[in-house]
Amino acid sequence: MGALSFSKALVANKQSDSDEPTGSRLILLGTAGGPTPKRNRSAPSQVIVVNGSSYVVDCGNGVARQMALANLDLGSIRSVFLTHHHSDHNADYGNLLLLSWAANLTTRVNTYGPPPLSEMTRQFLELNAYDIRPRVEDEGRPRLSEMIVPSEITDDGFVMKDENVTVTAALVDHPPVVPAFAHRFDCPDRSIVISGDTRPSDNLVQLARGADILVHEVMHLPSLDALIATEPHAKTLRKHLLASHTTTEQVGRVATEAGVKTLILSHFVP
Repeated sequence: MGALSFSKALVANKQSDSDEPTGSRLILLGTAGGPTPKRNRSAPSQVIVVNGSSYVVDCGNGVARQMALANLDLGSIRSVFLTHHHSDHNADYGNLLLLSWAANLTTRVNTYGPPPLSEMTRQFLELNAYDIRPRVEDEGRPRLSEMIVPSEITDDGFVMKDENVTVTAALVDHPPVVPAFAHRFDCPDRSIVISGDTRPSDNLVQLARGADILVHEVMHLPSLDALIATEPHAKTLRKHLLASHTTTEQVGRVATEAGVKTLILSHFVP
């Protein structure tokens, strides 16, 4: 198992002798856990780039800017996947699409996530209609409402397939949020699994079996205990976190049991 890191975004590529990226690229746009903004880490998000097309998994606060910092073309977004509906994973779902459309996105984007994704999409477009309408009428942009196609995921199994990736989802355990999903991306050159938020999950182990890369959330218990010692509801908070997240010791066992080649830790708590 190995770890790779860059200052602004973690990039895992398979490269040729000319050092030009080939095949798939995995870029971690944000690795913080929890809804509050952090000074040293961005909110959870990652993107898999295959043949110039971008597949975004989770949309924490600031994801559009993180894509710009990673030198990614916002117009390259083809699909967006939400693992579950916590604000650190979906706060900028609509904003990513709106800001990409304001940049150079002109093609259809398929979005996937648990209910109520379709209603969320409709309400976001309604909320921003005052901004969207004149950009269509005065600037000649395509109608954003016709470009976003949401699909709701409610169970394990096949999600989508195109010329670049095949995506499969698995239900994971992240109480009290139900449903919550992990996603597996089978690219032409390798397989990448994104855990989403979960406690140790047999379903995730099965999904990640033999994968080249597993990106898994992690919680460092000693640091957590020190952090919440001053919280008035520390006992309740600690119980919740232990019931819905994976500790450093547990994540190693998950990766070993799944037989993944590389484990990448993300969604750091605290």
